[in-house]
Amino acid sequence: MNVDVDKSICSSASKCYNDDDKDRIGRWQMENKTWKPTTAGILSIIAGSLVVIAGILLLVMGGTFACIFSDPSLQIPPMVGSSIMSILTVAAIPIIVLGAVSIVGGIYSLKRRLWGLALAGAICALVPYLVLGILAIIFVSLGKDEFTSGSPQPQLPESQE
Repeated sequence: MNVDVDKSICSSASKCYNDDDKDRIGRWQMENKTWKPTTAGILSIIAGSLVVIAGILLLVMGGTFACIFSDPSLQIPPMVGSSIMSILTVAAIPIIVLGAVSIVGGIYSLKRRLWGLALAGAICALVPYLVLGILAIIFVSLGKDEFTSGSPQPQLPESQE
């Protein structure tokens, strides 16, 4: 079997496909798309967006409390305001990170790429919103066969003949 190197695609398992195989595989992937990864991605993005908004609100509340409690007319020790701000900031940062991972995982679930990252996003959606997270995990897991690896196809060197 003589395969033209310029028209072949080689996977990481050293198996080469020619253009006809590539078309057949692409058609198979397009025909076998279901709603599960799409739904999981949407749920992860919704949960992640709500979590990021909640984290930003915590940061704003910390700054607001620090300003309110620093008013000398309230006769509250200045450490109270800065302590509240520190506590809310420490709580807000991991919440924002969880939301960001959930959003990124939802995007990759919509693209049907990097199943592990899509699952991680669904798990991060589980922490703040139990129902959305459970549904996202179930749908990502059921749609695992539809995901492809995120690594680009290796480029074959052009022959100098």
